[in-house]
Amino acid sequence: FQTSKKIRAKIDITNPAVLPPLGHLHLVTQAIEEITEIFRSIGFKRVRYPEVEWDWYAFEALNFPPKHPARDDWETFFIDEKPHSKYGPMILTPQTSNGQIREMEQTKPPIRMLDIAKCYRRQSDVSHAPMFHQFEGLVVDSDISIAHLKGVLDFFVKSYFGEKRKSRIRPYHFEFTEPSFEVDITCGVCLGSGCKLCKEGWLEMGGAGMVHPNVLRNGGIDPEKYTGFAFGWGVERVLMMKEGLKIDDLRLLYSNKLEFLQQF
Repeated sequence: FQTSKKIRAKIDITNPAVLPPLGHLHLVTQAIEEITEIFRSIGFKRVRYPEVEWDWYAFEALNFPPKHPARDDWETFFIDEKPHSKYGPMILTPQTSNGQIREMEQTKPPIRMLDIAKCYRRQSDVSHAPMFHQFEGLVVDSDISIAHLKGVLDFFVKSYFGEKRKSRIRPYHFEFTEPSFEVDITCGVCLGSGCKLCKEGWLEMGGAGMVHPNVLRNGGIDPEKYTGFAFGWGVERVLMMKEGLKIDDLRLLYSNKLEFLQQF
């Protein structure tokens, strides 16, 4: 009794308590939620499609030729499973573009799809990881044009990166779009004037383009009646390009370094 009385006498109940540390959503999860809300505000529907997929949906239906380098086992992870007689071998999705075919099979135009999922490739360096996230956009309707694509790009860039950032498109080549473009945004450091980070004022964000007629046909949509555009960008990539986030190695996002993760 005397001991417990002495202990009580030493306790100052007016001292603030030491609270346990609070957890929070991972930085990538925060980015996914923000991206989802931006596109939802302009009518896009969030969907999820398989991350373990058939070659047909990931390559063949997307107009990839049989000998395309992306279909080699040094680039794509193949599942040890007997190939399907129609859909080919089973793989881990190297990009979210498989969602384009699956969405067109299930939904009649107009289509406004946003697919966010994990992707897998045999690569690892400061800007690449074997597992990463992509967000895929697909719009299919009557008389869709490049102007609609550029309008959506500008809306996303200003909503996610801020009003001062601008976007541009450059001619490029992808198997599943025609014409195809690379999308750039102005550097968050110099806002387009040129600096040590960007050299010329622009940073590459990802690919986009008008859906190839062969892809529309493979999805069961008549390219004579409908047109569409698509884009696919890495969640981690756009996150690293956001102003004020000093992340120079993508792999840090999936490390167990609490001093890094607790900043966000």
